[in-house]
Amino acid sequence: MFNAENKALVLAAYCSGLAAMAHLGCIIFGGDWYRFFGTGEQMATLAEQGHWYPSAVTSVIVVVLSIWTLYGLSAAKVIRQLPLIRLALIVISSIYLIRGVGFIWLMPMFPGNSLTFWLVSSGICLTIGLLYAVGTLQMWPRLNV
Repeated sequence: MFNAENKALVLAAYCSGLAAMAHLGCIIFGGDWYRFFGTGEQMATLAEQGHWYPSAVTSVIVVVLSIWTLYGLSAAKVIRQLPLIRLALIVISSIYLIRGVGFIWLMPMFPGNSLTFWLVSSGICLTIGLLYAVGTLQMWPRLNV
């Protein structure tokens, strides 16, 4: 297969990649996918109406998650090392972990999202954040600044 130096980072990158593909699926398949993933009826309806907003927001998420996937693979030594790897991994881990535990404060800003969405997505984010954090700590001495 490939020679990875850190399984936690490879798994974290894999999860980020899957999340990026799921978001891409929402753009491609529209309202039913937005509903399935619990992002709220407003986003689903806007997507079905062909409004630009759901695709724009989701596209940004796809790009960010794809970049995070590359940084995870880079830190695990699956691909060449990307610039600012340590800073990037700290930021990625922190964002996932904050999103995982901070959903209580985010919920009021997105009232259309279901409780199931918040619990499942927050659990996923917390898990991925822990994978990035553990992998980062394990690889820290071998990462160039």
